[in-house]
Amino acid sequence: MKGILGLLQQKAQPDPVEGHLDSKLFATTFLGGGEAGMLVPWEARAVEVGATRLPAERGTRQLQALWAKDKLMSRLDLDAVSRMEPYIDYATVAAGRELIRQDEQGNFMVVLLKGSVAVDRLQPWGERLHLTEAVPGDMLGEMSLLDGGVRFSVCTTLTDCEIAVLSADAMDQMLSADPALTASLVTVLARKLSMRLRVVSARLGEKK
Repeated sequence: MKGILGLLQQKAQPDPVEGHLDSKLFATTFLGGGEAGMLVPWEARAVEVGATRLPAERGTRQLQALWAKDKLMSRLDLDAVSRMEPYIDYATVAAGRELIRQDEQGNFMVVLLKGSVAVDRLQPWGERLHLTEAVPGDMLGEMSLLDGGVRFSVCTTLTDCEIAVLSADAMDQMLSADPALTASLVTVLARKLSMRLRVVSARLGEKK
């Protein structure tokens, strides 16, 4: 994670000769990573789950409202979230659809805007361990987006849901156009992820 933040800091200083950035930092994380798992981009998963596009303006308003209530995500103010709009796909997904599958390699993260999503861990002996139920404002899949690793859990919509999706390619586009915004986003995502991992670890410990 420190490596990514370091590269972001470097890219926050535009090359005076080129005058622009052309980054593939996030997308190339998924090339030759050495971990098993089929790469599943959002475009493919969207077709599979029958996602329908949600108006960007509406999705941005929802995201702004949810993140404004979150202690960490509120560090991205309303203007910052508005600047992210061109890089985010907003969609609706029906109940009973798997947004994320365990052990696949996915290059996108999801923010739940409306509805609820079950987050489960499939154990090697066949048990389906229920980790948590995601509610509006929660993020899913950000770990794989940042480190290129395989998915830790399976995430299934329990109700009709509205979501915001940010892909690795979109992160690269954002990094090229607005490196300061990207650095701020990655910083709060990393802190948010750290807090969530602590909660998950505690719950797994209770199940032993």
